[in-house]
Amino acid sequence: MSSSPDSRIPAAEGGFRAASLPRGAGGPLDPSKLPRHVGIIMDGNGRWATARGKPRSEGHLEGVKAAKRVVGAAAEAGLPFLSLYTFSTENWARAEEEVSYLMFLVRSYLRKEYDFYRRNGIRIVHSGNTDQLPKDIVQEIQDVTRDTAGFTGLTVNLSINYGGRDEILRAFRRYLERGAGVPLTEESFRRHLDQPDLPDPDLIIRTANEQRLSNFLLWESAYSELYFSPKPWPEWDKEDLFGALDEYARRSRRFGGVL
Repeated sequence: MSSSPDSRIPAAEGGFRAASLPRGAGGPLDPSKLPRHVGIIMDGNGRWATARGKPRSEGHLEGVKAAKRVVGAAAEAGLPFLSLYTFSTENWARAEEEVSYLMFLVRSYLRKEYDFYRRNGIRIVHSGNTDQLPKDIVQEIQDVTRDTAGFTGLTVNLSINYGGRDEILRAFRRYLERGAGVPLTEESFRRHLDQPDLPDPDLIIRTANEQRLSNFLLWESAYSELYFSPKPWPEWDKEDLFGALDEYARRSRRFGGVL
């Protein structure tokens, strides 16, 4: 679809249709005050399910549905970049059955949602260590990133088997291997991160009433605004994202200086 992200809203079938500017609690969102890049720590799936007497897998399934709603809302708002903390390097410590189900969701979601990406011009990129992932998951990631590489709408960065410290270590190893003769600076180091062409996140959101970064985009989040929501991730929808964007638009970012 060729329309720009800020002229689209979710249609009933998961596509987008033309609309006026999206609205936050304070009225229409001002495009000039929106973040370029939003990162989301999607927390609370298991607790959401447990509180309702359901298996944790049910919470993860609902979390996938919430992710699709929020991706659609991000495209409607006209955000250029969205990073989703999908599976962390620490998540391997969970029960084997839960990890297997999470891998199943990653595999099926990447394949199943391709038509959604294509219809809405959504480009998928990946951050994370592929060495520990099952080969079929790695193939799915390679396929979807290749097949959506030419799409020009919202870029969604899926952080799968991702950890901020691990990314920094891998980036430094790449610098040592490839950066011979290049002085080590913030910029030269940045070129070896997983997604060096993405801007640093302006806003990082965490759900489910937790207030920490949990190893997410540690290098990139040096000056990110933080937004914490009490709602668990399976309950998130467009209004929640727009509320976070509305809050961000009212903040003053100084980057260590004085306004």
